[in-house]
Amino acid sequence: MTTTVIVAIALGTCLAGFVQGLSGFAFGMVAMSVWAWTIEPQLAGPLVVWGSWIGQVLALRAVRGGLQWRRAMPFVVGGAAGVPVGAWLLHYINVSVFRGSVGIVLIAYCATMLFARRLPTLRRGGRLADGAVGVVGGVMGGLGGLTGPAPTLWCTLRGWGKDEQRSVFQVFNLCMHSLTLTVYWLNGTLTPAMAPSAIPSFFSRDFNAVG
Repeated sequence: MTTTVIVAIALGTCLAGFVQGLSGFAFGMVAMSVWAWTIEPQLAGPLVVWGSWIGQVLALRAVRGGLQWRRAMPFVVGGAAGVPVGAWLLHYINVSVFRGSVGIVLIAYCATMLFARRLPTLRRGGRLADGAVGVVGGVMGGLGGLTGPAPTLWCTLRGWGKDEQRSVFQVFNLCMHSLTLTVYWLNGTLTPAMAPSAIPSFFSRDFNAVG
């Protein structure tokens, strides 16, 4: 790896670990905002998933008593159907398309959340809609580890409280990242050559401890 790539991985890991420690999610969005421009998608995707998975595991001790598995299950079931699709797309997506997609997701998500309080609260949809949002999150998770934007925005629009939202994020993200790593392993996306790139993720544990 070049020096530029090493610095980008370390910087993205530290920034993303700190944000995930504070919020319980967003490792992928923060890390990918750095990595998408310096690392190929086939490496950036697994790195995001690996770092996010470590953060979610470390955060469990802080929220394990408040996890709402029943509330999160429709998202998880939908996400389980979406992850293999995203993992398959990762092998074929063009670098420019990947970077453009990441940019669009970040811009759309940040802009929407900025004005979230002014948006109407959605009362319809129920568990079926939750599952559909889970599918979107699963596809984005399998493609680049970005499991958070879709369910985060949806839970906000549903008017759920902060603690309730975080409990859903924690369950969904942990399940999706675990499944994605398994799919990556089975389809050959994860290789021994990626191991050195994954080491910096371990050092984000101190930042995640904030959460």
